[in-house]
Amino acid sequence: MSEVDARATVGQAAGRGQVLAWGFWDWGSAAFHAVILTFVFSVYLTDKVGDDLPGGISASAWLGWSLGIGGLVVAVTAPIFGQWFDATAKRKRSLAVLTGLTILSMAGMFFVHDDYRDLWLGLVLLALGAAFFELANVPYNAMLRQVSTPATVGRVSGFGWAMGYFGGIFLLLICYFGFISGDGDNRGLLGVPTDDGLNIRLVAVVAAVWFATFALPVLFAVPELPRTDADPGAANAGFFGSYRVLWRDLRELWVVDRRAVGFLLASAVFRDGLAGVFTFGAVLAVRVYGIADSDVLLFGIAANVVAALGAVVAGRFDDRGGPKIVIVVSLASMIVCGVALLLVSGPLMFWIFGLLLTIFVGPAQSAARSFLTRLAPPGREGQFFGLYTTTGRAVTFLAPTLFGLFVWLFDADRAGIVGLLVVLAIGLLVLLPVRSPDPTEVVSAHPKPTE
Repeated sequence: MSEVDARATVGQAAGRGQVLAWGFWDWGSAAFHAVILTFVFSVYLTDKVGDDLPGGISASAWLGWSLGIGGLVVAVTAPIFGQWFDATAKRKRSLAVLTGLTILSMAGMFFVHDDYRDLWLGLVLLALGAAFFELANVPYNAMLRQVSTPATVGRVSGFGWAMGYFGGIFLLLICYFGFISGDGDNRGLLGVPTDDGLNIRLVAVVAAVWFATFALPVLFAVPELPRTDADPGAANAGFFGSYRVLWRDLRELWVVDRRAVGFLLASAVFRDGLAGVFTFGAVLAVRVYGIADSDVLLFGIAANVVAALGAVVAGRFDDRGGPKIVIVVSLASMIVCGVALLLVSGPLMFWIFGLLLTIFVGPAQSAARSFLTRLAPPGREGQFFGLYTTTGRAVTFLAPTLFGLFVWLFDADRAGIVGLLVVLAIGLLVLLPVRSPDPTEVVSAHPKPTE
């Protein structure tokens, strides 16, 4: 496919069926993000499996550090993938493989029993699942331009994020009422025994099946793009050669569009902060603000509702005024709410300020994706989202590590909030000088890189 052909694909929106199929992957991916990483399995690891962990380091700190290691693995491997997806025209096949590996990691969590000796298995599976999941987002995000136009990128991106949040709501409801609600030795409407954490281990299996089911539509409805020559040589660069290609791309971006470099740096930091908010929110709810293990799912449902609504509404502001203003307002508002959480106590205050904080997470995530889609030259979306993931994962240890560090330094889980606020503030400061793309801007292909 030539550059002219690649540019011709811009503005040719897919039908509603393809947009819906694309959004269903976000819907299904909530099984990992909401249930496994945020509201159920991570809480089970820290509050049950690792509750009597010997030694002076808490399970919460180990959780933060293990996710940080997983992020470093992504940073090492992601340079290969984005370039390779574009050059070999295998976005959809790669999405299928990486999604499958994520699902296998989730299913393996059934074998993590309520015993501190199983904590390490749980942390390894969680870190691997997070790594595969992040890598799967590279080809998935690259498909955004295939199902949108320059005038609708913000709305379609917001629709995808909203699908993810609402998918999380439905699955959390199923898990809560089916496996977790109630008291005693048997929980939920299904009366599942709690002995050895069986009810939570079964939730992991249900989440794996959920993700597998809703990941299928995009693999059938959205076609694979033809091979492009927008990035010659990337397909055959090899593992170590991919870093040479990565360095070449960064040099090219610095010369051609420093705005892209600035945004990649800023988004790398603030997206890690956004991920940290959801990753550690449920842990903090239980261990700091006194919310019951079962009620934390209710908060998760409410948080997903407000985040989804925020993403949908912000998508329209994104298309009209550009994505930067959406991100700036969202980050600033989250910092204010985070400071308030440092000063308050009790379940009611966490509900109030926690929900105020999460309403801005969806808009920031959605606008970041549309920002880069507007900047990516046609035919090189996968490469740009590979850089997006690489730069993001290069600092993905930042929020988890600072969370764990502050918890350890002050011997208090509440202190971890400070680490998350620092990351969000740095990301905001780096973003401020970056010029926003015009809401209807179509970026022409950058000059072809030379070997």
